[in-house]
Amino acid sequence: MAAAVSGDGHPSFNGIVCEPQSKILTDLPTELLELILCFPVLKHVDICNVSCCCKRLHDVCHGRGKVWGHQYKLRWLSFLFLLVCVLVLGDSFAEIESLGMPEHFCEDELLFILNSDKRKSLTLKYYAEKILYFLRQQNILKSLKDFLEKLAEQQSPLEGAVLVDQYYNPLADVTLDSISAQLDEITEKVKKMLRMKNSSHPSLRIAIGSSLVIEDFELQRQVVCALNSVLYEQLQYKGNEGDYYNPFNSYIHQVLLRRTGIPISLSVLYMTLAQRLGLQLEPVNFPNHFLLRWCQKSEDIYDFVYIDAFGKGKQLTAKECEYLIGHQVTADYYSAISTTEVLLRMVGNLLNIGKRGEGNEKSYQLLRHSLDLYLTINPDNVQYLLLQARLYFHLGIWPEKVLDILQHIQALDPSQHGAVGYLVQHTLEHIQHKKQPVTPEVKRRSAPEHMEVQYSVGLIMKHKRSGYNCVIYGWDPKCTMSQEWITTMRVHQLPNGANQPFYNVLVQDKTCRYAAQENLEPHSAPLEIGHPEVGRYFTEFSDTHYIANEELQSRYPEDMDETLLTVEELYHRLVPSSQNQEEALDLEQNDHQAMLM
Repeated sequence: MAAAVSGDGHPSFNGIVCEPQSKILTDLPTELLELILCFPVLKHVDICNVSCCCKRLHDVCHGRGKVWGHQYKLRWLSFLFLLVCVLVLGDSFAEIESLGMPEHFCEDELLFILNSDKRKSLTLKYYAEKILYFLRQQNILKSLKDFLEKLAEQQSPLEGAVLVDQYYNPLADVTLDSISAQLDEITEKVKKMLRMKNSSHPSLRIAIGSSLVIEDFELQRQVVCALNSVLYEQLQYKGNEGDYYNPFNSYIHQVLLRRTGIPISLSVLYMTLAQRLGLQLEPVNFPNHFLLRWCQKSEDIYDFVYIDAFGKGKQLTAKECEYLIGHQVTADYYSAISTTEVLLRMVGNLLNIGKRGEGNEKSYQLLRHSLDLYLTINPDNVQYLLLQARLYFHLGIWPEKVLDILQHIQALDPSQHGAVGYLVQHTLEHIQHKKQPVTPEVKRRSAPEHMEVQYSVGLIMKHKRSGYNCVIYGWDPKCTMSQEWITTMRVHQLPNGANQPFYNVLVQDKTCRYAAQENLEPHSAPLEIGHPEVGRYFTEFSDTHYIANEELQSRYPEDMDETLLTVEELYHRLVPSSQNQEEALDLEQNDHQAMLM
């Protein structure tokens, strides 16, 4: 239908003149404006310009964060994914630090990767976890530095212990609030016990967070008795004598979960609970056995009562404390120490456990974390600075930080010039070497020297003798280990000895092993291998086998085809047969029903 035009030029219908529409961009709903501003052609500069036009557009750009969240993804996410794919543990941390991207956006994206289909994108998840681990640790270090800047009386040993715990376990759900909530429950149990003994005890009226201190000695003694009864008799907390050097004994959330620990971790719990009940105890840095002292007005060490939290709250005299360690000590060792010194002792224990380790990745990681924490608390300890530089150099990671550490050592103690100079020279060589691309060794199954290799990367195997389940991630045509290893592992006792293919395997128990071909066989019922390094080599678990990532495929270019053939032969040919049997059974049942009808 044609529209008439009125005298002033505006179209009219049935003689009714239509008013001109004067809608403008800012009249649109916020959701629609956000959708427009998230259009892919707009860059961050465009959004900056738009947000400067008027208050309405400024509020849309900045109000709910959707527009800038979208820009973050456009600007950073492709680089983040690239970084995740190429990151080698500890080797690109400088690049991560220089990104300058909003941390909460970065963590959201990493968590999105980690929470996607657990069987797919394994390599992406592997490196995403490494980056998330690093970023969280850096935030914890910042929190620890802020904590150390507080006044001494404002530093809670529990909060410090939680920060230490978080640094060693950055991916675990450990918070001060969750730990405090568990201690609140224990405190209520102690109050219940106190109420049965003395219904008018002042501790029953102390609110959580109160700084009230009970002065009367008899009332203090009642708190100690009730605390010991609940903690050691009712809840069965104890010192871990059988597995003393387990790092879990130092992590406060694990101490609460397992109800066992070492003297210092149990002392932090005991001291915190006592404080909530109005009893002030002081930490004592006694050698080889951390203690608490029950404060008296006298300053003579022989007038104090010492509490052994590791020994079920036993009360000791100064002389009895010496019996614990078997020798006399000077009066200095009975003095109360600060929260900072408590943390140094706690981290020092973990550092020593790392030193005692077997030189594997797990012990190196523990040693690294311990040095990072110790030097955050006490940054000028030359002995540990040098150990940190040597450790990073040995592991071949973060050479730029090694140079910074060495420079700091030289400024603190010029007498270390010889050791520093040696490490500087070799670190510079390492940096130069990194700039030169390294071509990985390529192993082709078709090569004459590899003709005896039966299995391929990605296959799920079972060890014939030990019974463990594993996945192959590498192989050699002959054993390449040292003669010492061959002798220790009794390889010569095998029928084919060292003169047979050997396979690098990731084992279900989270170890990495080197297994002889004659000891391995394909698993009859393939299953996922719960090993933390799976994503380093494989991108997906495909029901019967793992699919190698690009890096592994480049090293073993012919293996994936062989793996698929092996899988087809071992497992997939059985499927049609079973299906046929089911179809035949259904057909037989249908025929039987037809006869009855």
